[in-house]
Amino acid sequence: MATTYNLKPWALAATLVAAATTQSALAEDAHSYAQLQEVATPHLELDLTVDFEAKQLRGTATYDLVRHGDATEVHMDTRELTISKAEIWQDNAWQETQFTLAEPHETLGQELTVSIGEESDKVRIHYHTAPTASGLQWLTPEQTKSGKFPFMFSQSQPIHARSWIPIQDTPALRLTYDATLRTPVGMLAVMSADNELDAELDGNYSFSMPQPIPPYLIAIAAGELVVKEISDNVAVFAEPYIVDDAAWEWADTPAMITATEEMYGPYRWDRYDLLVLPPSFPFGGMENPRLSFITPTVVSGDRTLINLIAHELAHSWSGNLVTNASWRDLWLNEGFTSYVENRIMEALFGERRAQMELALGYQDLLENMERLAPKDTVLNIELGTRHPDDVFSQVPYVKGQLFLVYLENKFGRETFDNFLRQYFDDFAFQSISTAEFKEYLARNLLAKNPGVVSMDKVNEWIHQPGLPEDAPKPTSNAFAEVEKQMQRWLKGGQLKTEDWTTHEWLHFINNLPLDISSVNMRRLDEQFNLTQSKNAEIAHAWLKLSIVKDYEPARDRLRNYLLTIGRNKLVSPLYRELAKSPENLKWAREIYQQAKPGYHPLTQTVNEALLYPQP
Repeated sequence: MATTYNLKPWALAATLVAAATTQSALAEDAHSYAQLQEVATPHLELDLTVDFEAKQLRGTATYDLVRHGDATEVHMDTRELTISKAEIWQDNAWQETQFTLAEPHETLGQELTVSIGEESDKVRIHYHTAPTASGLQWLTPEQTKSGKFPFMFSQSQPIHARSWIPIQDTPALRLTYDATLRTPVGMLAVMSADNELDAELDGNYSFSMPQPIPPYLIAIAAGELVVKEISDNVAVFAEPYIVDDAAWEWADTPAMITATEEMYGPYRWDRYDLLVLPPSFPFGGMENPRLSFITPTVVSGDRTLINLIAHELAHSWSGNLVTNASWRDLWLNEGFTSYVENRIMEALFGERRAQMELALGYQDLLENMERLAPKDTVLNIELGTRHPDDVFSQVPYVKGQLFLVYLENKFGRETFDNFLRQYFDDFAFQSISTAEFKEYLARNLLAKNPGVVSMDKVNEWIHQPGLPEDAPKPTSNAFAEVEKQMQRWLKGGQLKTEDWTTHEWLHFINNLPLDISSVNMRRLDEQFNLTQSKNAEIAHAWLKLSIVKDYEPARDRLRNYLLTIGRNKLVSPLYRELAKSPENLKWAREIYQQAKPGYHPLTQTVNEALLYPQP
């Protein structure tokens, strides 16, 4: 059972500001108009109505203000928000104040500047969202499984919170929040906060998040949701059709929490619940604290894709607890999390499975780097004002993970584990930069173990493109056996797959020779029914190969797959492969136009760039 903490006192402004105004927090974030060095907003109160007919959230966002000088304005981020009024708390009453919205910027949205006078310590903004808000998706009842209620959910990372809340949308800020939500009666609303397991479905819901989080971790969803408990501090929220399967699939989650606590210290977020979203959710998971958002595509019926749950849970230490101060530093979130994820999998399921997953990640990284510009294979990436969405790749995840594997190999697991545990403690509930991490690494690991790893080597990993020559190159004995079987099968032999997991199947399919004959494609499909696989990851790998080989029997399944799944990791490689030939491109565009209404705005953006490239 995870250790719990009562952190309500952290809502006190003085304590929060100490957490929210580290050196990194005051540094300039190229993706935010916030000027935290002047005014910070360490606590938010939301009061919102969820209007499904208008596809709109409307209400107020009220902030505590903490000044660091004599500033008389607060600067915030917005995108497509309609601001109707701004007020400040002054002389024991709300008084209307002036505000301005700057011209829209393609990436950053619009800067909102609100006059706060010289003494006010609160500001309230009245607003509503646009139906096209990039951080929200609205689904009609017909787009849900039961067809009874509509569904709405948010995806705020990296800079989409500003599309549904006027906010200082930088991960350098940490804030607590309270919220009141109103929905149609019969629906359940949930947030990345304290969710009641037995809430009355009366359309009125209240939430509190007492631990300070970066804005991109504020999350909301509403729909026909039911709850199934896994343990005393873990439950699944989901549409009725999938809640039992998801709870069974993720039954090992409490054990994951225990294993991670033993390695890296206490779980500090009280509960760890999981929300299964509709298939249009664009990611595998989103680590929203207390309530991770999860794609239904990992409910595979065999528990072999639970590493995604391990990844989102690992964020409770790396990312949510210790956060990248800007999106240049994304690897501090994702590289550390991928490392901790793999350690969780090893602790629960053994080294063999963990090594397979590490090797698959390495293969994905190599494939990614082949098509990325060298500048985008750097960990501490130069972004400028490019949208952070554009540089989410395997580089911050797997290259960052391999850097930590390298350090573990050099210093030994015990020494490196002690370092990581202290790192999570020392920077708990803070946002830090790559420069701060390097300074901490030099002082607490390199200097205490001289002559093992130089700062030049650290800089090579972090600031140079590609992988160092001495980078780990993960392999798996299990995959070596798969490759032996593959060679025998290609010569007419039989495959022995009774003990194969998803990982062996992925390695097998992804490493089949591209000149595999249509006869062998059909033989493989007839024996193992891969075209109709219910495992979304295996089906993805097979369908991608079927595009390359123009394997016609998979065509109908490919169409259905693209029409019913919106997870970008699974659909965009298929569209990318289809776009390579004029005939397939035409067919893909027809499918995309049918699928588009059910895709999340983020998925639409990525795949339209593939199917309708700009000259």
